[in-house]
Amino acid sequence: MRAYTWWSLVAMSSLALAPVGFGIANDELRPPGLPVLVVAAVGAAALRIRFVHQAMRGLPRLPRPRAEHLAGIAGTELVWGYVVLTQPVPGWWMFLPAVVGGAVVLNLVTSARWWTAAGLMLATALTGAVAAAVGTNDPLNPVIAMLAGALVVGVFVALDVVQLWFWDVVAEVDRARATAAELAVARERLRFAAELHDVQGHHLQAIMLKGEFTERLIGRDDAAARQQAAELTELARTALTETRKVVHGYRTTTLTAEVTNAVDILRAAGIAAEVHGSAADVPPPLQQLFGALVREGTTNVLRHSKAQHCVLTMESAGGWARVRLANDGPTGSPDGGGSGIASLRERFATLGGRVRAGRTDDGWFELVGAAPEPGEERR
Repeated sequence: MRAYTWWSLVAMSSLALAPVGFGIANDELRPPGLPVLVVAAVGAAALRIRFVHQAMRGLPRLPRPRAEHLAGIAGTELVWGYVVLTQPVPGWWMFLPAVVGGAVVLNLVTSARWWTAAGLMLATALTGAVAAAVGTNDPLNPVIAMLAGALVVGVFVALDVVQLWFWDVVAEVDRARATAAELAVARERLRFAAELHDVQGHHLQAIMLKGEFTERLIGRDDAAARQQAAELTELARTALTETRKVVHGYRTTTLTAEVTNAVDILRAAGIAAEVHGSAADVPPPLQQLFGALVREGTTNVLRHSKAQHCVLTMESAGGWARVRLANDGPTGSPDGGGSGIASLRERFATLGGRVRAGRTDDGWFELVGAAPEPGEERR
């Protein structure tokens, strides 16, 4: 989108060169001023490209035009007036102040854009009208010159502002998606941290107190110390068991939940996600295994690709359950090497399944897991 907006705005600089091309082609430019007008047209095109680049860099908008902006506008207005005075067909030259002035307006805050645009329209109209009124070389009618100049400048400014506004909207949406994805990850981390704290807080406090009590009993009542030590060991064992339960609950969920979470995260990152099939197609004993595959595949898409589109397919046929996650923006290793995928291959292999990761003939990257359904003969 950025490239489209950039090239759309820059392409309009060619209109600054149009008067020269039409003038030379139709033999309408008079030789004494031809070199000056060619230089002026090229300079106007260069100024537009420079000012558009300034506006697209993402820097804060200006409260008023800079000196170089005002100089560019003044220069094109002088050329416009000079052409009306000296050339037989000056109409095309009103594009010069339009293309430069439109690019200047893009660099300004909203409030400054309108008065700058109004001033630019007024300057172009008055310059054309005055030059047409005093010119001696069959000049434009002053009223026509005034209205045409103001209209062309107004249309140019409006087109430029609309294009940049559209780009700003798209950029803001992208920033919002990135922020939403970061917040989703942060919320999940906070949830896990809170759950771990709730489980461990009591146990750690109890272990500390019993440890201090046991330390005081040593040498005074060894039997009681041994009893407290045994209770301390059991308490630590309980804490370890509950910690594992927390981690287990954090790492393993139903395939339906994993698919829903994957789609939400991908879409929050600005990636179009499609789901074909249903998690219900995968037998319950295999849901945890395929949930891990979806989680690993989603992580790889976010970290190691420039995907814009992702397709998740779930199916069960011929006694086998299969899940495929594919994206259109692969980067890095073409065979999908990595510890996460290697771990998946080991887990699938224990059930007689297999995992395939790599690029397809159409340039996509796919992660495919397949495992025999319970009760089916392994193939």
